[in-house]
Amino acid sequence: MAQTRLEGRDKVTGAARYAVEFPADDVTYGWAVPASVTRGRITRIDAAPALAVPGVLDVLHHGHAPRLAPGVDATLFLLQDPSVHYRGELIAVVVAETLEAAREGARLVRIDYDAEAHSTVLTEHHPGLYRPDKVNPGYPPDTADGDFDAGYAAAEIRVDATYRTPAYHNNPMEPHATTAQWQDGRLLVHDSNQGSSPVQATVAELFGLPTEAVRVITEHVGGGFGSKGITKAPVVLAALAARQVGRPVRLALTRQQLFGPIGYRTPTIQRVRLGADIDGRISAVCHDAISQTSTIHEFAEQTAVYTRSMYAGRHRRTTHRLVRLDVPTPFWMRAPGECPGAYALESAMDELATACGVDPVELRIRNDPAVDPEQGQPFSSRNLVACLREGARRFGWAGRDPRPGVRRDGRWLVGTGVAGSSYPARARAAAATATAAPDGTFEVRINATDIGTGARTALWQVAADALAVPGDRVTIRIGDSALPPAGVAGGSMGTASWSWAVIRACEGLRDRIPAGGTVPAEGLTVEVSTADEIRAQPARPRYAYGAHFVEVRVDVDTGEIRLNRMLGVFAAGRIVNPTTARSQFIGGMTMGVSMALHEEGLLDERYGDWVNHDFATYHISACADVERIEAYWLPEEDRELNPAGVKGIGEIGIVGSAAAVTNAVHHATGIRVRDLPVRLDKLLDRLPHADSA
Repeated sequence: MAQTRLEGRDKVTGAARYAVEFPADDVTYGWAVPASVTRGRITRIDAAPALAVPGVLDVLHHGHAPRLAPGVDATLFLLQDPSVHYRGELIAVVVAETLEAAREGARLVRIDYDAEAHSTVLTEHHPGLYRPDKVNPGYPPDTADGDFDAGYAAAEIRVDATYRTPAYHNNPMEPHATTAQWQDGRLLVHDSNQGSSPVQATVAELFGLPTEAVRVITEHVGGGFGSKGITKAPVVLAALAARQVGRPVRLALTRQQLFGPIGYRTPTIQRVRLGADIDGRISAVCHDAISQTSTIHEFAEQTAVYTRSMYAGRHRRTTHRLVRLDVPTPFWMRAPGECPGAYALESAMDELATACGVDPVELRIRNDPAVDPEQGQPFSSRNLVACLREGARRFGWAGRDPRPGVRRDGRWLVGTGVAGSSYPARARAAAATATAAPDGTFEVRINATDIGTGARTALWQVAADALAVPGDRVTIRIGDSALPPAGVAGGSMGTASWSWAVIRACEGLRDRIPAGGTVPAEGLTVEVSTADEIRAQPARPRYAYGAHFVEVRVDVDTGEIRLNRMLGVFAAGRIVNPTTARSQFIGGMTMGVSMALHEEGLLDERYGDWVNHDFATYHISACADVERIEAYWLPEEDRELNPAGVKGIGEIGIVGSAAAVTNAVHHATGIRVRDLPVRLDKLLDRLPHADSA
């Protein structure tokens, strides 16, 4: 049922504390210093001007910082050697009594480099292209079934198109930030992340500590979108600095520093080929994806994986190729792989619909597979067609004139577009503890993380349901590595994983409470882990599905694009809390609009750095850009998923949404733009004049 957030009042009144707001005695402030060359070695660091600033305590760098244990992710091996792998790499930290002094000290640090030649631009002809061993999180890079080349050559209708997406930057409201303090060889950090259990393990390994000597608290997080999914630089730098100065250190990256060192969505070059009969039934499909990684750590985006299970086709092939460049390491961003992959495939499906003269909704319905095309197994549930049909009904799709560029409203060209959407429904092992007190109250503990999604509230609701008691008798504790361990808030599997453990703990507790309901004075506690239960679950194709419908208008004089309306319908299992679920759906959809029309990391290849690294120059969709947006969901029960019956909703909203927007732009104008974003300058010289109406 709909429920307001448990922490809502604390957040709007400012009582909720974030990573650099927790009290600490004798606290100091850190400010990170980025490298100003693209590739090379540091030959000299002159810290004297910084140390002369009143209040500056120390300047940490590779020649003057505590040592870390090698072997962990190389992106976290910070301040340990003079190598520079990309412009913006964090190579020093100034620690001071005040934030202002730390910032001024960072400005005054003098660094000399021995610069080296670099390569920073992704192209489909780069000589360094290679096939990775796997793509995120563990898929094979290439797959093939049937004979694509022969099937494609024999097809009556063929589409062969290349789509390009730029770099995208996560930009959570709260930057990556940490407060770190040491006491008696133990480390306590308040850190902004998407899962404190993995951060605890990584930090312990880096500093050569037993895991239990590190405690990571993540009570409130102001967004992440994937960028805080694993340990990132601030927690390492703050812990190094706190050990060096012997006092607590607060360190938050600036908005500009979020454009690179903490990850971003890789640019992609995607070639999609579809072969079909005259009725639009696909016989051959091939999706070739090219992306980039850094020279210090491989991250291979699973861009073409979306195509492996979305639509039917006897002859199939997908490939991934990667190139190592002198750039920061890309990382997770909301629906990594599926988001850019869906843009390419769903755009190609629209082009196929046009080539065949088949309605694009009907084309997708005709190519809905009975079993998973890759695994050959039945889906646990698949309601893509139901989403398409319900979305078409709500949107008013019937009677749409398929001809592009013919619908006018004064000087505006008007068009509509559609795209499908899917995202895997996963769950990972977690542990939870449930305690009953003699006064009839209950406490449930699990190290889940609420990054602003409403996870805390959803778990409280699940716990109250499982205990069969009113919610005011249940307290939920999350966000602390001292609690039973749980995985990250990511991959649309947070609630699915955590609620499983919560339900099992609460069920176990109910079984132990005596028939009369009397609880011993010391209370009753049950702790469970779902590891064995999840391992025993049969491997089946499990996905959430959705359909996006969009109407846009395009000014024939200026090329301005306005979004009239966006509507999404989703099938994502049980919806625990409609209030926060709607926010997740429309949040993802809005990010898709932003991807289609606004966002673009502009790389200066001379430096391997983005020139637009703040909100003044990196444009994202704002309220005024989305005139009307609607999200609906279908009642769906899938008993093979998990005890709560949830599929996960954090990412399905962004998958396919950009394609629905660009497909609508094509329908409005007749112009197909295959490199995002669709800016007015890509349309202007190809539009008809207003006086030709």
